[in-house]
Amino acid sequence: MRRKVIAGNWKMYKNRDEAISFIYEVSSQVPSKDQVETVICAPAVFLRDLVKREGEDLRIGAQNMYFEDQGAYTGEISADMLTSYGVEYVVLGHSERRGLFFETDELINKKTKQAIKKGITPIVCCGESLETREAGTTEAFVSKQIIAAYEGISKEEALKTIVAYEPIWAIGTGVTATSEQANDTIKMVRQTLASLYDQDAASQIRILYGGSVKPANVEELLAMSDIDGALIGGASLDPQSFITLAKAGLKS
Repeated sequence: MRRKVIAGNWKMYKNRDEAISFIYEVSSQVPSKDQVETVICAPAVFLRDLVKREGEDLRIGAQNMYFEDQGAYTGEISADMLTSYGVEYVVLGHSERRGLFFETDELINKKTKQAIKKGITPIVCCGESLETREAGTTEAFVSKQIIAAYEGISKEEALKTIVAYEPIWAIGTGVTATSEQANDTIKMVRQTLASLYDQDAASQIRILYGGSVKPANVEELLAMSDIDGALIGGASLDPQSFITLAKAGLKS
């Protein structure tokens, strides 16, 4: 049984007071970490404040990091900086990073390797545009992203990762892939992982769905055979909404 993961991605929202208030309200109400992995991926400037207040069962993640240990990379954040704060997760390859900041498959692969090396759990994102889905090439496109992201990564290392499938056409639009659409694509992602490693590895790696996940649809999504949790944007910004989402992980 793969333990469910409920991860909130705050993107560029909240100020420090709002972030701390959220953690105080949520940290004592999420399920036990032994039952559900509950994570908030917050802006970098809040990370230390949130880790100090995360409590026993909530964990804090970053939204990005660079692949070098250190150097003249103005504005970037290293894995060592994150681990020095106690950060345990990082979102990599989100479609907004790919689309707005021109991140390539090669760069995401380097970041994934660095996260694994430094003991941070990477949440590796993949997903297609509406044009790609309408053209009927979703499987080829998403499979290519996974193959590139895991290039040069061993089976043992791959088992330390999480994948998040987020169709770009469903992110922030209010349009959610049907549970069947999401599950079918995630099954394909798992098959791609099996082709890279083996069926045993593929059956252990958690694969999340992201894209307009909210309290009204989370239980249906999590009930699907291959969906192991959710990477949640807007609905993770409200404390009570996030608590509901986290607790849904107990029901599936």
